[in-house]
Amino acid sequence: MSAGDNLPRVFQANTDRLFQRLIRPGLDALPIHAELEFVQAASMNEALGLAAAQVDNYTANEAAKAFTLTLAGLFERQVRIWGRSLGVTGKKPGREPFQEYLLLCAAAGGADLNGISDSLVEMFLVANVFRHGDGTSVRDLRTHAPDRWTHDSARYIDILPPNDEQSEQLLVQPKDVVRYAGACARFWGRADKLPMAVRDPPYG
Repeated sequence: MSAGDNLPRVFQANTDRLFQRLIRPGLDALPIHAELEFVQAASMNEALGLAAAQVDNYTANEAAKAFTLTLAGLFERQVRIWGRSLGVTGKKPGREPFQEYLLLCAAAGGADLNGISDSLVEMFLVANVFRHGDGTSVRDLRTHAPDRWTHDSARYIDILPPNDEQSEQLLVQPKDVVRYAGACARFWGRADKLPMAVRDPPYG
């Protein structure tokens, strides 16, 4: 057994701790309103309450995207460390596009991507859109996961001043973040070849 054989288990445990101790409590602490109301307010207090609900949902969406960026950054760093331990290199060593490098590592390490690859790709595209705004990742994500732009004003309102930024209409729900975390943890469970590996974490 090489030192690298322990990496998937350590990475899965680190991902799980981050999710259980920070991300899940953070998501649970955010108020989300199932339906926003747009009515003539009878008082200033009522008007402020209606506006606060819009801000709550906007903030929850921003937090979900930020947590997705955190997960994506952690997972990419882990995969690159694992890949180096496996001796995986692409055509541009050290500068391989991550999705390409992930496939190479999964093949070299025997990690089955069936059922999780779509969520992992989506996670990275969401992270790129959140980090960079409009660009090629918006186009790719709209093709890969059009549901991330499927919402109505009864649930989400962009509170920025009027703008044409498609990235500002990106909607990520807490359940999506849980799905991304589950895909990361499952990847490492499948890469773990040691006894008693946890292949199917109970979330996502």
